[in-house]
Amino acid sequence: MKKDDFNAIIDFAVDREKEAVEFYKDLQKKTKFSGMIEMLKELETMEKGHITALGKVREKGLEKVEINKVKDLHISDYLADIEPTPKMDYQNILIVAMKREQKSKELYEDLAKRFSGTELEKLLLKIAADETEHKLKFEKIYDEHVLKEN
Repeated sequence: MKKDDFNAIIDFAVDREKEAVEFYKDLQKKTKFSGMIEMLKELETMEKGHITALGKVREKGLEKVEINKVKDLHISDYLADIEPTPKMDYQNILIVAMKREQKSKELYEDLAKRFSGTELEKLLLKIAADETEHKLKFEKIYDEHVLKEN
């Protein structure tokens, strides 16, 4: 793979992760729930970790990449998209976050297909798995606090 192509993919991924950081910062401002604010801060930190990891990949190249198998409850598959608003309730915050993580996961999986058989494919699949982990956190909370109450 050409260095320019490699750097373009890394730049794209970094930009997506920066968008995710801003997304979680913004959601923190829109929620009144202290437990949710803490979880959103944690996810913001994880997304910042992705930016750092991508920077290391750019500097040092790809090292051994381990891809964790992550369970997917598929709850977000059956929920309608919603736009974030300042007056969102707990349920809608969870839906917005699940949908965002789902779309990020799908994006990285689609990118990985373009680089099939390369180390970059593994990196992109690793990031997709991380996004699936984030989505799973929201799905578990949704399952425990929204679905069980209804």
